[in-house]
Amino acid sequence: MNGANLDDLVDLLGRWASGRGPLYLLLAVRLRALIDDGVLPPDDPLPPDRVLARRLAVGRGTVVAAYDLLQQEGRVVRRQGSGTRVAPLDLPATRTADGVVANPLLQHILHPPDGVILLTCAAPHDPPPAMFEAYAEAGARLSGVRDLGYQPAGNAELRATLADYYRARGVPTTPDEIIVTTGAQQALTLLTALLAAPGDTVLAESPTYPGSLEVFRHAAAVVKPVTLEQLRDALRERPAFAYFVPTARNPDGAVMANHDRRRLAALAAEHDVPLIDDEVCAELCFSGETPPPLASFSRGENVITIGSLSKLVWGGLRVGWIRAAAPLISRLDRLRAVHDLGGEVFSQLAATALLRRLDEVRAARVRALRERHDHLCAELGRHLPSWSFEPAKGGQTIWVRIPRGDVDAFSQVALRHGVAVPPGRSFDPLGGHADHMRLHFLFPAEELSRAVNNLAAAWASFDGAGRTASRHTLIV
Repeated sequence: MNGANLDDLVDLLGRWASGRGPLYLLLAVRLRALIDDGVLPPDDPLPPDRVLARRLAVGRGTVVAAYDLLQQEGRVVRRQGSGTRVAPLDLPATRTADGVVANPLLQHILHPPDGVILLTCAAPHDPPPAMFEAYAEAGARLSGVRDLGYQPAGNAELRATLADYYRARGVPTTPDEIIVTTGAQQALTLLTALLAAPGDTVLAESPTYPGSLEVFRHAAAVVKPVTLEQLRDALRERPAFAYFVPTARNPDGAVMANHDRRRLAALAAEHDVPLIDDEVCAELCFSGETPPPLASFSRGENVITIGSLSKLVWGGLRVGWIRAAAPLISRLDRLRAVHDLGGEVFSQLAATALLRRLDEVRAARVRALRERHDHLCAELGRHLPSWSFEPAKGGQTIWVRIPRGDVDAFSQVALRHGVAVPPGRSFDPLGGHADHMRLHFLFPAEELSRAVNNLAAAWASFDGAGRTASRHTLIV
């Protein structure tokens, strides 16, 4: 990690405090794993006791005891005046640190749940009956088919169905302007690899989808936050591309007005800068109407649209796509073939069947989301009236601000009360929005109520005790 940046270390610690036992022991166990795996390399400095304790919302004695235990094990070296460093360890080459620090949201995916209510991963937990019926239809259609199944651009029938989908939304599209991907995350990764070189500037909103920021940083791009008002000046600097989420934006559920969409598309075309329109949540507007994609406001070839079924149907249905000019799609086809030879065809056939039932699937999902959204907002207003937020216009999440302190520290207390929440800095290209968090409303009403009750208890502990937590073990 090349010098344990405090934010990076807190992210890597993940849900360290959510288990059973003394806090100092839980912290030592997680630090030990990071050291043994090579994520914290030899001679890496660790944060001072007081600094880490303040960030984790624990007493200084908890960090001191954890460091002392690791020193006894020979995993850290503590010297007066020199601080605490990872001890030299003879690790195999396969365990050297790779320099990649997981976003806290990704940490909650990488480490399985352990009794904590996860308000971190915003994806549907309950696949609709239509999905199972679609897979049954796909299985019947594959029976007896003689085909290698390697299709880097995607299944031809799905590409044709997606082209029909965009034509119906006012965007002339042919199948050769579509590539099917393994979810929208891969779509964004392929586009970034193709369009951005290390050191290039990428424009993005703030706050924005944190998975996009991870992709841009992994490509060594410089992410610059912009508003629509700042966009003209930013585009003059010739960025690699601009990335926007105009519909049911993650994290706040905002929906951009059509006149702003027109302006955004026009500015990108005027400066000939690729504009990525992330429509992953576009079909989840509470109004029941899907706003037009940015491509419908552009006559050029610079607008690129990405979509997916992961939010509309289920996160485990890893089918996404890119709609762009045919020459760009052809380049993406070749890049995709190098990575994985193409996506899984069975799921693509199921996706084709689901898209033909889009109105039915969307209506059921939006109805459930709207009800759960209203329930979460009511519960927050009842139990946490000092917190502020704007109701979402769509999507799966709301953007919540606490009146005092920062969410990084509060999230540590929330973990010890059995709830995981994502801090706002994960959604900001510059690490701002420290007083915000994103909450999803995908759980049933009873579970949302339980989550809010736990958050209220955590807030009472955090806000009422000078933002420090008890050293006593909390069983969650």
